[in-house]
Formats: sequence, C-alpha cells, structure tokens
Amino acid sequence: MSREFDGIVAANALVAVDDEHDPEGGSTAFERAHVAALLARAREHLEELDQALERVERGQYGKCAGCGGTIPPERLEIRPATALCVRCARSDPRRSP
Repeated sequence: MSREFDGIVAANALVAVDDEHDPEGGSTAFERAHVAALLARAREHLEELDQALERVERGQYGKCAGCGGTIPPERLEIRPATALCVRCARSDPRRSP
C-alpha cells in the first residue's frame, strides 16, 4: 500500500495542478485519499495486533481490559486484536464492538 500511495503521489506530480480526471473518471486526489485511508487503517490494525502480542507475552491475552473478565474465544477468533469483551466495547461509544 505504501508503494501504491507513493506511486499515486509521484504520478500526480506529473499531472496538471488542477487535478484532471483520468479516463475512467476518478480524480488523482480521490485515489490518493482512498489509498491514504486504507494505509492508515492497515497501520492501525498492525498496531492493534502488536498490542495483542504484548498481551500474549504478559499472559493477559483474552482478558478484558475493561472489566477484567474473560473474552470469549468466539470473539477472539473474529477479532483477535481485541482487548475488550462485547459488553465493555459497547459501553464506550469511541470503541468498536
């Protein structure tokens, strides 16, 4: 993704400053923003996975950081990086279940 983003930025440098549309109709600004958003989300996910690995090393993986209860294996299978049980994730609107 980083290479794709860098390629879009480099290609954009060769295009007129007014962000001309390509033949398919998408603008280079849109492409750049889209890839940047995907890249940011991928980096966030990697950080979440790194934090989950740290919890494994500390023996805290599968334990809810909110209430201290056990996170069900089914939830960990679906969201292996989660640090919260569903109840705690739902109680904080800034966190996703």
